[in-house]
Amino acid sequence: MSYGSKLREAVAEPGTTPLIGVYDMYSASVAADHYDGMFVSGFGFAASYYGLPDIGFIAWPDMVAFVQRLRGAFPRHHLLVDIDDGYVDAEVACHVVEGLERIGASGVILEDQKRPRRCGHADGKQVLPLDEYLAKLEMVLAVRRDMVVVARTDATDEADILRRAECLAATDADVVLVDGVRSVEWIHRIREVVGGKPLLFNQIAGGKSPRLSLDELSELGVDVAIYSTPCLFAAHEAMDSALSELKRANGRLPSFDPETGVGVAASTRLLERNITRHQTAPERVGA
Repeated sequence: MSYGSKLREAVAEPGTTPLIGVYDMYSASVAADHYDGMFVSGFGFAASYYGLPDIGFIAWPDMVAFVQRLRGAFPRHHLLVDIDDGYVDAEVACHVVEGLERIGASGVILEDQKRPRRCGHADGKQVLPLDEYLAKLEMVLAVRRDMVVVARTDATDEADILRRAECLAATDADVVLVDGVRSVEWIHRIREVVGGKPLLFNQIAGGKSPRLSLDELSELGVDVAIYSTPCLFAAHEAMDSALSELKRANGRLPSFDPETGVGVAASTRLLERNITRHQTAPERVGA
């Protein structure tokens, strides 16, 4: 079974399927021990790979190379990849989607923003004319073989949100995402206009959307939840705290408990599991 089919089956199961945002191989190694699915977040990748905000700096070869490393280490996990606007051009978007599917990505998210783009929960977003986005989306849908395609709108005008969500649901895209949803009421409204099409909800700390549990999302009819940055923000907070403490201690490392602390041994064990995952991966057929 292909990676796309496996993700599609997970989305179709009862409840809300969680996909955890990862930003490098180490964060993915930690996430893989807790969840079956990962989200390759543009926000996280721009921050970790370039040290830049998520406003359009990502070059598609860098993203493809990262996903290839992820798939090599995590042959059993779902990998949903944020490809922003398809890197502007429709032909480039198609090339990237074909390449990602060849290396084992489970799915992609294609947005309708125009440049300069913004994080989905930031102010100042602008969207392409709907016909222009739909043309790009249809080209991507035509070249994918079995990969899951999430159609995303970043519209902010209320009438435009519903109009675009309904139009996206009418395409052959597998899932619809309206990013930056501000309330439970709006989840209800979007769920109504997309009909039976699976719905994705994006949660990000400090974002515009309400914090909701998987059970609450399931009750709202949300099929997939992506958590864009829990690893990135937790790492930021932990590193800042650890280095502040190291400075206060005049460079003396804190006391270390080998049973519960993360040191050389625990880190090595974590990374060794990536070798085991690769060696024991089931044979992939039908892709």
